[in-house]
Amino acid sequence: MTAVFVTGATGTVGSAVVEHLLARGQQVIAAVRRTGDARVPAAAEQRPFSFDARTREIDEVFEGVDRLFLMRPPAIANVRETLFPVIDAARRRGIHQIAFLSLQGVQANRKTPHYAVEAYLRETRSPCTFLRPNFFMQNLSTTYAEPIRRHGEIFVPAGRSHTAFIDARDVGSAAAATLSNPAHIGKAYTLSGERSLTYRGVAAIMSEVLGRTIRYARPSEKAYLTRLAEAGAPQDYIDVQKMIHRVVRMNVSALPNTSVRKLTGRPATTLEKFVADYAEVWNA
Repeated sequence: MTAVFVTGATGTVGSAVVEHLLARGQQVIAAVRRTGDARVPAAAEQRPFSFDARTREIDEVFEGVDRLFLMRPPAIANVRETLFPVIDAARRRGIHQIAFLSLQGVQANRKTPHYAVEAYLRETRSPCTFLRPNFFMQNLSTTYAEPIRRHGEIFVPAGRSHTAFIDARDVGSAAAATLSNPAHIGKAYTLSGERSLTYRGVAAIMSEVLGRTIRYARPSEKAYLTRLAEAGAPQDYIDVQKMIHRVVRMNVSALPNTSVRKLTGRPATTLEKFVADYAEVWNA
């Protein structure tokens, strides 16, 4: 059997990877905490997996696998003890391709866990593809959703910067495309939307689509990090958020591109469509 093993298979990006791989006729093994997870399509096999697993367990879970979609769960900061052993196991098992979900602008952001993983994949000469997505539109429907829903307020320390937001569903489609063609091994793709927006512009689009006023609060970095700490976020997560948003304020995330269109044959999803698709999140 030749199959793609998908980590984070029930998450925002991983679930989209599973869906699009299946649509391409690929065999998929979904990594889950426990088998029988109803969020995984019936056409995909489920296997229990944890980044904390022992070496032998990781080796066994890769039985019959020839490609790997690898992503770092947000709660994991120490990738040396968690993701590196998975990469080592993939190499021992002869996996032909690892598509790693990295970070847009990672080349200039050496302190992020994503940079360390990319460096290790290169150091070990692993057959890999780097997927470097811009900020997800889904951040608006998950991480930033509560203040939008309750107060009609986007609370992000982005200043006046621009961002070429991307729909995570498009990232899943692009990942499936790269994992379905070995020509993508050794390549790195920055995945952005086809339009660059300020958060004030995002608020205007959300207001129009949702039919109520949404405003951009434009908080300071200190105010944003303080709110994260008050909500109980771990320090490692706070530090990563601090670095990411500093890069955003430098306008590193501002440039749109057509990578999604080139990889999948379809244009990137617009913010208008995304907001319409997820409207119930903010109107609940």
